[in-house]
Amino acid sequence: MREDPARDGREVAPVPSGVRGARVVALVEGVSDQVAVERLAVRRGRDLPGEGVLVLPMGGATNVGRHLRALGHLGVPASGLLDIGEERFVRRGLVSAGARGPVTGSDLRHAGFFFCIADLEDELTRGLGVSATEDVLAANGDLELFRRFQRQPAQRVRPVAHQLHRFLGTTAGRKALPGCSSSTSTWTVCPSRSTPCSGT
Repeated sequence: MREDPARDGREVAPVPSGVRGARVVALVEGVSDQVAVERLAVRRGRDLPGEGVLVLPMGGATNVGRHLRALGHLGVPASGLLDIGEERFVRRGLVSAGARGPVTGSDLRHAGFFFCIADLEDELTRGLGVSATEDVLAANGDLELFRRFQRQPAQRVRPVAHQLHRFLGTTAGRKALPGCSSSTSTWTVCPSRSTPCSGT
């Protein structure tokens, strides 16, 4: 890791040396999001490294401004996939990195930033469906753990889709599992709160 000094004195994020060779960097919130996106890309026949796309975890959405400034100093274009609740951090980050004028929801889409309707776990489980997501857990040896999780008092009254969503978020890396499914899975990204999205 190497940190490039910011020209305007603002803090910038350390960036991997491989960023300089990327055509575009796709920012995600954490390592498990990175793994999920990369594995799903493989399942869908995409070669992200071959296409010059680097998926870069930021260590949380609050760091988006630091990463945008660092990438801007390197001259590397950035895009991103984050949870809809983090939209405000992207708006602020784009402005701090030099975006001109007000940044609205539609501007975020045009800037290459998209948002999961709730979060990535929700997008993955809706994309696969309940049955296929349970099949993935079974193939990974996690189905019995999920059945025990379902028996917890706080979970018994919740719909299975909500239980799966919570379960996928309880252990680091578990949300990457649906991306390994043999099923063709997709998720819909939402450009802004004002634009409703639906799963496919």
